[in-house]
Amino acid sequence: MKQSRIELSTGIGMNVVEAGPDDAAPVILLHGFPESHRTWRALAPLLSDEVRLVMPDQRGFGDSDRPQEVEAYSTETLLTDLFALADALGMERFALVGHDWGGGIAWAAAIKGDPRVERLAIVNSPHPLIFQNSLIEDEAQRAASQYIRAFRDPNFEEFVDGIGFDAFFDKSFAKHVDLATIPDEERAIYIDQWSRPGALTAMLNWYRASKMMVPQPGITVDIPDLVLRAFPKIKVPVRVIWGLDDKALLPIQLEGIGEIGDNVEVFPLKGVGHFAPWQAPAQVAEALRPFLAGH
Repeated sequence: MKQSRIELSTGIGMNVVEAGPDDAAPVILLHGFPESHRTWRALAPLLSDEVRLVMPDQRGFGDSDRPQEVEAYSTETLLTDLFALADALGMERFALVGHDWGGGIAWAAAIKGDPRVERLAIVNSPHPLIFQNSLIEDEAQRAASQYIRAFRDPNFEEFVDGIGFDAFFDKSFAKHVDLATIPDEERAIYIDQWSRPGALTAMLNWYRASKMMVPQPGITVDIPDLVLRAFPKIKVPVRVIWGLDDKALLPIQLEGIGEIGDNVEVFPLKGVGHFAPWQAPAQVAEALRPFLAGH
């Protein structure tokens, strides 16, 4: 593993960890909330013999810079970070792997059709059109997504200050994974990163900047423009890996997934939850290895 800080043309400094041969097929792996490059801590050793892994702490997370303005976390800004990182590392073509919010940015990159993205792997991260539609039409998914409304509340930081970061850690992970399986040292790293000045606000700003509409339960809402807009099909190969026990993103996110691109494969993982990259790294690696190597 090689760790470095890269000053991007977008004006932020990004902490980046790399693994694998420099001359192997390059892969950028994008983590989600509330993590860092450590999302891939158990997965990276299972892939790094065959591909070059680039694992950044995305803007606002881990050891990367954390602007405090909500507008600094627009999807377009986060996409610009991604391609600025690729430019800084001399990557003309690369594969993308995204989990959770990292998958949201990976989906956006592939939908945009940038020719630098040659294949897309998604782990428990919904396609934006399917997700928005489910938030309107499916009561179970709408109920499961109410945490987004809480994160957007400007008083949420005060709430976390009141309960403490240990309690916030339990609330973040208890529904998704047996807390006893998370080593004490990992717990300490999470809490250290979250408790740094401005860190929590920066992480929450990903939700606050999002255009995704999350209605309250039980109300009728108009179909938003996002659902009505024509979404271009994704031209590159797509592999979707999904822990079916995800309590935040329900299996309804797989309905119609084969229609979003020309070449889409789905690998459902029974008995696996939202944090599949470190809950079931061997299963995720088995699905990713041949795909990322181009086989």
